[in-house]
Amino acid sequence: MKNVVYLHAENALNKAALEIVSYAQRLGGNVTVLATGSLSNDILSTLGNYGASEVIVHRTLSNNDDQNLTSWIASMSSEAANIVFSHDFTGKAIAPRLSVRLKSGLVSGAVALPESDGSVKVNVFSGKAFGFVKCHSSQRIISLLPNSVAPEPIGAACPVIELNDAVGPNKVRVLSVKKPEGAIPLPEADRVVSGGRGLKGPEHWGILEDLAKTLGAATACSRPVADIGWRPHHEHVGQTGVAIRPNLYIAVGISGAIQHLAGVNGSKVIVVINTDAEAPFFKAADYGIVGDAFEVVPKFTAALKKFAGQ
Repeated sequence: MKNVVYLHAENALNKAALEIVSYAQRLGGNVTVLATGSLSNDILSTLGNYGASEVIVHRTLSNNDDQNLTSWIASMSSEAANIVFSHDFTGKAIAPRLSVRLKSGLVSGAVALPESDGSVKVNVFSGKAFGFVKCHSSQRIISLLPNSVAPEPIGAACPVIELNDAVGPNKVRVLSVKKPEGAIPLPEADRVVSGGRGLKGPEHWGILEDLAKTLGAATACSRPVADIGWRPHHEHVGQTGVAIRPNLYIAVGISGAIQHLAGVNGSKVIVVINTDAEAPFFKAADYGIVGDAFEVVPKFTAALKKFAGQ
């Protein structure tokens, strides 16, 4: 059996890339990774450590052209039993196109390996429930939610094959690219510290940044905070922002509106700090502190630094 994985990598292999390769390996059979981007062959070959049998990289294909990417992946996947994507912006754009082109069933937002009957567990209703999707086609396309499986090194480096053949004229022309600032991109962060309007102004964000630095975490915010310009929009997490699934999510001064919860309720551990004991977020929290953020957060940070011997 053959499984195909698609990923795009520019500067490094992120955790989501390792997760989908590990996931495809656990489906059984050989794993062929189709890649785009400028990452070196030496780094791409390390995907063999996570189960890849080979990596085929197309250096001239633009990751922004969904139509050309779909055509290329379709041409390389005719014999694949499973085609696996990360459930990110690229996966959401290409997987449905590929499903139509190949007449293959699509499992969107998988969170686990297939059951014994072939059905796959997925998030439904913005993460409030689980569903099971079963494909009856001979070929199956799966997009995997980040942080659903743990990547595990199992093998050794694999061969990398470079392609430069023309797929077709690019239908998309990129005029400019704006990349989020910050050391840790939100979708890849294992820990996230997030703030809401309870912080009363952008000048108070230093206490969150200090906590995040101590934890090695990314910073985030609620939608109202981004809308009024306290923080950049790429930090907005929630149903209408970035959906994240970190191991630890700390919400400070966020009430927990349903739209915000929909984007963070996949977090393994949620900690809420709020002065309002009736805040909805406490119902979803694993740990909660009813208190003033300006008192609690500095003490929390100081305790963490002491614990870490800083």
